[in-house]
Amino acid sequence: MSKDPGCKDLSRADVDARQLISVAIDTLLIANRGEIACRVMRSARALGIRTVAVHSAIDRHARHVREADLAVDLGGAKPAESYLRIDGIVAAARESGAQAVHPGYGFLSENADFARACEAAGLLFLGPPAAAIEAMGSKSAAKALMEAAGVPLVPGYHGEAQDYETFRAAAETIGYPVLLKATAGGGGKGMKVVERESELAEALESARREARAAFGDARMLVEKYVLKPRHVEIQVFADRHGHCLYLFERDCSIQRRHQKVVEEAPAPGLSPALRRAMGETAVKAAQAIGYVGAGTVEFLLDVRGEFFFMEMNTRLQVEHPVTEAITGLDLVAWQIRIARGEPLPIGQEQVPLHGHAIEVRLYAEDPEHDFLPASGTLALYREPSAGPGRRVDSGVAEGDAVSPFYDPMLAKLIAWGENREEARQRLLAMLAETAVGGVKTNLAFLRRVLAHPAFASAELDTGFIPRHREALLPAPQELPEAFWQLAASAFVQSETPRRREDDPRSPWSATDGWRAGLPAQIDLHLSCQGARRQVRADDGAELQGEWLSCRSELARDRDAGEIASKLAPTQVRRRLRAIRQGDTLYLEWAGELHAVGRVDPLAEVEAGHAHHGGLTAPMNGSIVRVLVEAGQHVEAGAALVVLEAMKMEHSIRAPRAGVVTGLYCREGELVGEGTALVELEEA
Repeated sequence: MSKDPGCKDLSRADVDARQLISVAIDTLLIANRGEIACRVMRSARALGIRTVAVHSAIDRHARHVREADLAVDLGGAKPAESYLRIDGIVAAARESGAQAVHPGYGFLSENADFARACEAAGLLFLGPPAAAIEAMGSKSAAKALMEAAGVPLVPGYHGEAQDYETFRAAAETIGYPVLLKATAGGGGKGMKVVERESELAEALESARREARAAFGDARMLVEKYVLKPRHVEIQVFADRHGHCLYLFERDCSIQRRHQKVVEEAPAPGLSPALRRAMGETAVKAAQAIGYVGAGTVEFLLDVRGEFFFMEMNTRLQVEHPVTEAITGLDLVAWQIRIARGEPLPIGQEQVPLHGHAIEVRLYAEDPEHDFLPASGTLALYREPSAGPGRRVDSGVAEGDAVSPFYDPMLAKLIAWGENREEARQRLLAMLAETAVGGVKTNLAFLRRVLAHPAFASAELDTGFIPRHREALLPAPQELPEAFWQLAASAFVQSETPRRREDDPRSPWSATDGWRAGLPAQIDLHLSCQGARRQVRADDGAELQGEWLSCRSELARDRDAGEIASKLAPTQVRRRLRAIRQGDTLYLEWAGELHAVGRVDPLAEVEAGHAHHGGLTAPMNGSIVRVLVEAGQHVEAGAALVVLEAMKMEHSIRAPRAGVVTGLYCREGELVGEGTALVELEEA
């Protein structure tokens, strides 16, 4: 057997046992939802495999259900009632005739009990053995194991004791700032940065609640928060015959709320020697636990070129498409073949590396308010066109609902190029073609990240977003008069003229503002971003399909950073996106798509919003804790209510010192965005 870094010796008994596993898979159940379920189905279909979807009650009409050959209703709405039900998923596999289960990522993908339940039911689990999941599923145990294997670690405490005093003493020894992390988790859930000891107790309790809700395990670890690190991870793959290799690395340093939003491969600036050292270390980590299948070993890379083990994700990663783009390999197809007992098709020296790929995650969230998750109906959803070097992995379609119970990712946009700059420019073009309405998204934010000079220069680390916050998250600007005029013109041109019923053929009966010998004019009352304006539409722009063509006096004012009205002698025309959906117009302006509505001032009755001094829910979610009671005096910044949405907690805090005069929510209650929660009277 070869002695390259991607291989290890096995006893004859081990080889014989593994060679016994060789089964046909004609039906595959995907124990997940959304984008990853749809992506797994594509590879399964290409291999001629029938697919089975599982879904919650509220996901009955979701895209992954529509695209599957069979679907099984698990009931419920929350993950614990549906996608986390091991017994329900195993029963669904049996009933549908599936021989194998793909866990996707999140939910049960790194749950050793689920892997064992599948094995006990005679199902192939498209992931590593339960023992490997268990070894890496606890971050504390994984770090101890890696330390024994000689893999470098970040200083921290990963022990069994979970009392506050143990964490306080450990944090004091390590030195602030420190990072609390759920031992059983990932994806930023159950993760809190603590700057000083006074914040530790509250952060620890909040992280524990998030971890318990997301993973059913509240155990925590604490480690040194490394300043200006890069997040670089290695994709590894192992078969059941003892072969293991790495498929190069990904840089995932652009993060918000400890979750990745931009990923690329290969990592910019890595020397061949460093790439090889990290790859071989990742293989060593996988071999130490007898790994099988796709996995990712995550490292922190500091400015000196030293790297430290963070964790190993024993599943397929969200960002796996960039690895597929630079290698030309289908990692899901590899997972299926490895599960069937086939060996890896190539060795380490044959792994291809071509060009550069960048991926962004399109989320339903509000970047202007700390990236709070958003929910609602996708009234508008347009993906970029297909083409060379372009890929979109999505799990939604126009008209679908974005639920508050699940992760808010809508899609991943991936661009490949011969070099990094070509990939970056291609991805910017893809983002410019993307349009989403009905829920808030990070689309404009992603465009600003990719267009930022520091990103173009590959100046990457996990502090990128906070450091460039002013440019990436600019304060909202008042919309200029030119915007309102164009919106009014687009509204008028997109409407079918309404005519009187007594003489519909007469031009004099039209109510679209037409007058003989004069341009069509009509006064409209419009609203956008909380502002209202009465505007007279004219013929200054022409609507052509989903594009608004306007004269060149709408030129870019570089000082203001937005489009402003300027006189110009030329007749050059430019195009802006203008999409009419029912009573809403989505108009592109300064790189963002704004939803403009028509207001009928005679029919509208102004609704009172909340109570004076009231605090409302910033999103749909579930109340997990009420921390105050009526009559209680609170200081500015005090946590009043804890809301859970998209499996993460959000504290509603007092904007000023005052007295709680009313409570309008209780623990366990589901609330909608804008619901009054607390009445606070200023002291």
